[in-house]
Amino acid sequence: MSYIGQTLGNLASQTAFVNITWGNIIMIGVALIFLYLAIKKDYEPLLLVPISFGMLLVNIYPDIMKEGGLLHYFYLLDEASILPCLIFMGVGAMTDFGPLIANPISFLLGAAAQFGIFGAYFMAILMGFNDKSAAAISIIGGADGPTSIFLAGKLNQTEYMGPIAVAAYSYMSLVPIIQPPIMKFLTTEEERKIKMEQLRPVSKIEKIIFPIVVTIVVTMLLPTTAPLIGMLMLGNLFRESGVVKQLQETASNAMMYIVVILLGTSVGATTSAEAFLKLDTLKIVALGLIAFAVATAAGVLFGKLLNKITGGKINPLIGSAGVSAVPMAARVSQKVGAEADPTNFLLMHAMGPNVAGVIGTAVAAGVFMAIFGVK
Repeated sequence: MSYIGQTLGNLASQTAFVNITWGNIIMIGVALIFLYLAIKKDYEPLLLVPISFGMLLVNIYPDIMKEGGLLHYFYLLDEASILPCLIFMGVGAMTDFGPLIANPISFLLGAAAQFGIFGAYFMAILMGFNDKSAAAISIIGGADGPTSIFLAGKLNQTEYMGPIAVAAYSYMSLVPIIQPPIMKFLTTEEERKIKMEQLRPVSKIEKIIFPIVVTIVVTMLLPTTAPLIGMLMLGNLFRESGVVKQLQETASNAMMYIVVILLGTSVGATTSAEAFLKLDTLKIVALGLIAFAVATAAGVLFGKLLNKITGGKINPLIGSAGVSAVPMAARVSQKVGAEADPTNFLLMHAMGPNVAGVIGTAVAAGVFMAIFGVK
C-alpha cells in the first residue's frame, strides 16, 4: 500500500496543478480569449492561434521555454532576427506593389502613419523607459509584429520582446475593431463617399525595377534596414520577375506558414505570468494602443489634407491603411467606405498606403538603429 501511495503521490506532484499560480490562471484565461477571437471571430487566426496556444502552453508547463525546452529554441530564432526577416520575404512574395507604383502619393500617406511610432517613443520616455526600450516599444504603433521583434533584438531589449511582440500582433489582429471608430470620428459621411479614379495600369518592367530601386535607395541611406527591406524586396522580386515561380510559391506558402508557426508559438510562450504580469507590461500594452490609434488618426488627417490639396480626389479613409497590417488595414478602409456607399471600391487605393507603411515602419526601425549606432 505504501508503494501505491508513494507512486500516486509522485504522479500528483508532477501535475501542473501543484505549481500553478493565480497569474498562470489569468494568462490561461487570456489565451482562451485570444483563441475565441481567432476561431470564432476570425481575427487574424494565422497569428492569434499559434500565439495564444504558445501562451497556453507556457503557463501550464513553464519548462517549455527554459533552455532545453522546445519553444526555447524557436525563440532563439526570434532573438537572432531570423524569423522576422523570413516573414518579410514571405510578405514580399505575396504583395503586389502595383497600387503604390501607380499612385506614388501613397508613400506620403504611409509616412504620415509613422507619426504614431515617433509619438510613442517620446511618450515611452516620459513613462520611465530608457531610450532604447522606448524605441523598441514605439514600433508597435506601426502594427508590425516582425519589425517590432527585429528592433527589440537589435537594441538588446529582449526583456521586453514578449510584451512588445504580443501587443503588436494583438493590435494587428484587432485592426477591424480599433480603426473604424477613429476613421468615422475624423471624417464626414461626404468624405467617406468620395470615389477615387481608377489606378493606371502598371507595367511588368516597373514592377521588376521597383524592388531593386527601393533596395538600393533605402539600404544606401540606412544600411541597417538591409535584412528587412532586402528580404521584403527579394520576395517581391521572386513574384514579379516571373522566372522563379517555385521560389515565389515556396516563400509565400510553405516557408511563410512554417515561419508563422515558429514565430507565433515562441512569441506566445514569452507570456508566462512571471514575465508578463508586470506594470511595465501594462505600460507597453497601453503605449502600443495609443501609438496605433495615433498612427491611424495621423494617416486619416493627412488624407484629409491631401483631399483638400487635390481638390477632392483623395478619400481620407485610405490614410488609415498607412499602418503595416497588410492587407487587413486596407480591407478596413474598403469596409468603412462601403458602409457609406456600397458602390465605393477603395481596396486597391488603400493597398498603396498599406504596403508603403510596411516600408515606412522598416525605415523607422532603421532610423532608431542609426541613432543608437547599431550595425
